[in-house]
Amino acid sequence: MFKLLLLSFAFLLSLTAASPAPAPSFRIAKLHYGGGGDWYANKTSLPNLISFCNQSLKTNIAPDEATIELDAPELLSYPFVHMTGHGNVSFTAVEARNLRRYLTGGGFLHIDDNYGLDKFIRPEMKKVFPELEFVELPFSHPIYHQKYQFPRGLPKVHEHEGKRAQGFGLLYKGRLVCFYSYECDLGNGWEDAGTYPEDPPAAHDAALRMGANLVSYALTQD
Repeated sequence: MFKLLLLSFAFLLSLTAASPAPAPSFRIAKLHYGGGGDWYANKTSLPNLISFCNQSLKTNIAPDEATIELDAPELLSYPFVHMTGHGNVSFTAVEARNLRRYLTGGGFLHIDDNYGLDKFIRPEMKKVFPELEFVELPFSHPIYHQKYQFPRGLPKVHEHEGKRAQGFGLLYKGRLVCFYSYECDLGNGWEDAGTYPEDPPAAHDAALRMGANLVSYALTQD
């Protein structure tokens, strides 16, 4: 927890600094989980989001994301962890305990449904927080009102089955520890422009702005 507080403090300092720090203040990480799902999907998404945050929020995040497993002690070093995929997810009992320790100690997990993840991730997160349920966050929640305003909630990047985009959260003692973007495909929207030729530039821009809100909120919430 102490490391995470220091990283959040470094983020706040970077917002007011006259020039970027000579070395990155921190890194964000992609979660390498078990079960056979494609945790490695969207290879260009986090580098693009990091670049956007460094430009628009004046953060000083390392340009290359880390890859982290849930049983690694280094997990506590990352204030923001991103998870994506289409298929199976499986947490061991040790991994579930470590993820709970990370989240209750100040960490933040963003789960991005890359279409098909929902039926797998919900029971696995129950291993982490058996006492909690995902709740849909109201459009008035601060996560939608950081630097960028999203008065209607998450932008819809890909249609899939035509369902509306929803943002769910796990709230532990009043603190949002996990944000779950469902039927939205934020990570696809962060990828290099042209990766999905059918996506208009506006969808790419909206996805990056919402991603910047997630990072900003994760690093500055009480």
